[in-house]
Amino acid sequence: MTGERITEERPIRVIIVDDDPLTLELHREHLARVGGFTVVAACEGARAASRAITSARLRADLVLLDVTMPDGTGLEVLRHARARGVRTDVIAVSGVRDVAVVREMVALGAVQYLIKPYTYAMFRERIEAFQEYHRRSLETGGSATQHEVDEMFASLRTAPISTLPKGLAAGTLNDVSAVLRERGACTASELAEELGLSREVMRRYVEYLADVGSVERNLRYGSRGRPQTEYVWLRDVESPPGEPQEP
Repeated sequence: MTGERITEERPIRVIIVDDDPLTLELHREHLARVGGFTVVAACEGARAASRAITSARLRADLVLLDVTMPDGTGLEVLRHARARGVRTDVIAVSGVRDVAVVREMVALGAVQYLIKPYTYAMFRERIEAFQEYHRRSLETGGSATQHEVDEMFASLRTAPISTLPKGLAAGTLNDVSAVLRERGACTASELAEELGLSREVMRRYVEYLADVGSVERNLRYGSRGRPQTEYVWLRDVESPPGEPQEP
């Protein structure tokens, strides 16, 4: 097709999949904030996700897919869908950082892989990149030039976003978050010992997580001495407006 372009006016139809209801609601809020999307199904498990993705009635354009769920994995969901000829685009959203899992997700057609914990800015950049990719694919139609194909692939690329205060590393932040998820309430000293960091460095990480709303601070009272501050994981949430400032 040459000289013709197809314009898609309807919102992008999205299925959101995560075993945490709070995360499902967060996805919904983020999509509404970006605009141009409508959530057609929200699934808390792999079996429900498989039914929704293969449903002709829902006709989803995009799936935000968790990797680990109590009744199965995102990989199994995606294999099931592909085996039935479903070509719906997928953005994986998961705390799993295993390279083999990432590679298989990509091999099964995931167009993005967003690692938890993430900020709203990171989510927005990837979802807006998908919007551009989706728009270009509709405009190009059934036949594309090399330039149009190159532009479609380029639209999925995102520039690195630095949303962390100076001196904080994303990898270490992920490690701290993972320990808090698994262990529950921890003090900075306990986390520092677990991860082999100094207490002062660890305090910067947990205070950052508290400032953006991922953890809450509580007081732990012992038998003697001053109470200690402990940090309890809440959920993956966006950063507040503006860039966090270095303390």
